[in-house]
Amino acid sequence: MRFQLLFVPLQRQTPPRFPLTSVPGRTFFVYRLMEYNKPALSISDQLIALQQRGITILDSAKAEQFLNNVSYFRFAAYLRVFMQPDGKYRSGTTFEQVATLYSFDVELRKLLFGAIQRIEIALRSQVIHQFSLAHGPFWFLDVSLATDKRKFAENLTTLQRELERTKEEFIKEHTLKYGTSNFPPAWKMLELISFGCLTRLYRNFSDTPVRKRIARSFGVSKPEALESWMVAVNVLRNHCAHHARVWNRNFPNRPQLPPVMRNVWVNVNGIAPTSPYALFCCIAYWMNGIDAQNTFVADIKALFKKYPTISPSAMGFSQQWEREPLWR
Repeated sequence: MRFQLLFVPLQRQTPPRFPLTSVPGRTFFVYRLMEYNKPALSISDQLIALQQRGITILDSAKAEQFLNNVSYFRFAAYLRVFMQPDGKYRSGTTFEQVATLYSFDVELRKLLFGAIQRIEIALRSQVIHQFSLAHGPFWFLDVSLATDKRKFAENLTTLQRELERTKEEFIKEHTLKYGTSNFPPAWKMLELISFGCLTRLYRNFSDTPVRKRIARSFGVSKPEALESWMVAVNVLRNHCAHHARVWNRNFPNRPQLPPVMRNVWVNVNGIAPTSPYALFCCIAYWMNGIDAQNTFVADIKALFKKYPTISPSAMGFSQQWEREPLWR
């Protein structure tokens, strides 16, 4: 087996290993990195490998078809929870059991993505409406309305890039009528941008009363809390859009969970802010602020009922979550 040498500065190592040499102000260490040499395996060999590590396969033909459509590496993310310290899987773990967990997560992502779409559209509408009424249709070009001038320039570059690459008919019509020397107004321009860019525009807007007005339209008292929800939900949105695992994942962007909200809320004591449950609470609350007749809470409950073997606690749900006012 061959090895490669990697030199890494001392200040980046905890704890430092393999001291090699030093120069004024810097000490270096050497790490030995193994070259990756695992071969690709056929689907049948992947199933054999799983069986050798303790997975029971009840229907090999269906299991092979499943991996052929999903891929082993994606499936492996759901296997980890069943793994023991010795690298083998808990006795009694079946392929079908893990496949059910995967299917649950697929349906969960679809449910979440549908709700987030509604949130994004409603938020976009509020930003366009409130900012434009207060500061005109080209507020996004006014640097005096930005709290951070560098971020203003970055946002403007993003807007320019989106404008240049769009194929939308309404932009083509605008260009034919008004030319290409100027940006379209906010109600056209902001239809081109991502949730992430929309979030950055909101966060960098200096008119706090207008930002507060938007937050309160969704029942959130402080714009800083709404900002944290926007950032966290956008990360979740991207996971859903790219078919990444949501079940049992910790999300690094923590939404603020105020103990008291303007509308029906939850007891936030004990809620892990990095858990999916924390995000689901924000989405449920946000959806109620958009449409009191929305079915998000009912859909989440129905999904757990469809998959009774899936434990909500794995996603941070409290034992009494269904009794919380928000989830009733």
